[in-house]
Amino acid sequence: MAKVSADSAGQVSQVAGFENRHDAAGPFTIAFERYTEDADFAPLFRGLPDDRCQCPHWGYVQRGWLVYRYPDGDEQITTGEAYYARPGHISVVFAGTELVEFSPAAELAETSAVIERNLAAGIRPAARLVP
Repeated sequence: MAKVSADSAGQVSQVAGFENRHDAAGPFTIAFERYTEDADFAPLFRGLPDDRCQCPHWGYVQRGWLVYRYPDGDEQITTGEAYYARPGHISVVFAGTELVEFSPAAELAETSAVIERNLAAGIRPAARLVP
């Protein structure tokens, strides 16, 4: 059985206001995410189909709240709620949020490659002060 904790995760990604500790577990990537600033991740998805994340995610919000924006409307997830984020979303996360998220590793790798290119080009998540 594969298992991962925030302390044992072998990979750490950090951007101002965001920390992601993650590792593989079978065909999934398990991520422990912590946000200290509001962030709209739309700029980082530029270059993906429809400029939206195409990777599905399953998760649980330990504290705080986030919004997944879809062309047909928004879904808000708050403390204590589990969720499924279908492909075609934009993530908006608020300061103080901590979550655990499960994503198919292959699809996440494709998304992460685009995000990393955007970060290398100096693109950052947009600050978001109001929902």
